[in-house]
Amino acid sequence: MRKLKLDLLQTFLTVARFKSVSKAADALYLTQPAVTSRIKTLEDSLGAVLFERDAKGMRLTKRGGLLVHYAEQFQHLADMVEERVVDASAVDQLIRLGASETIAQSWLPDFIGALRGKFPLLKIEISVDISLNLREQLLGREIDLAILLGPISDFTVDNVVLPDVPLAWFRSADAVVEDDRLLAEMPIATYAKNTRPYRDLRTALFARYGPDVSLFPSSSLSSCFRLVEAGLCVGALPMSMAKGLVSSGKLVLFDPGWTPAPLQFSASFLGEPRNHLISAAADIAREIAVAQS
Repeated sequence: MRKLKLDLLQTFLTVARFKSVSKAADALYLTQPAVTSRIKTLEDSLGAVLFERDAKGMRLTKRGGLLVHYAEQFQHLADMVEERVVDASAVDQLIRLGASETIAQSWLPDFIGALRGKFPLLKIEISVDISLNLREQLLGREIDLAILLGPISDFTVDNVVLPDVPLAWFRSADAVVEDDRLLAEMPIATYAKNTRPYRDLRTALFARYGPDVSLFPSSSLSSCFRLVEAGLCVGALPMSMAKGLVSSGKLVLFDPGWTPAPLQFSASFLGEPRNHLISAAADIAREIAVAQS
């Protein structure tokens, strides 16, 4: 038997987790033929068939199932070596980061700067989406770290809880409606429909003003701010995104007597396989968020 190579075991584990050569190829940034070749090389080295194809994709054989346990130990040991022996400046990996717009529009650039400061060779891919989609992408192993409305309640996920993000009420500088009538008479711009902030805000507004309240939900918070600035609506939006607009006089804070509950975010990642780089990135995210709060 030839010596087992770590890249072959990593490819094997990725195919086993996704149950798909094509998805494994995407995750590893390889071509499908390259993944298939690696699996064939590993099978030849072991003298064992590791996968069987069926209608649901790649299914582990009995020997393949046995190998998963040992391959995970190899991977865990390699991660420990990289964490404790390899200098951070030499870590040359890819991290796929997903962030909600609230984070992207506030402290994400500072986080990326701090991350690259510690791991200068790190490659970073960033996607900005609503938290619901980010959760699914994380569980589907399409991203490595999700900074989103959380924490995620799933036994496979580790959550680093971040400081709350306060919401506040905003109106345009030249609004003609009295502040105490704004919520009853003006549309209200806020988060997209399939988000927790939208649901919580709608419930609170209906309880106070009845079902005739008009909401302007949007997946783009920057668009919400522009609508408020134009005087077309008021907004229940993150204070962290509005500081510049308020200080320049384009938006005005107002108090209708109550404020929506602050938003809780987390830096979430899959606990298995262990990856010290992702865990370190989540801790850096918390440090930056605390510094910005």
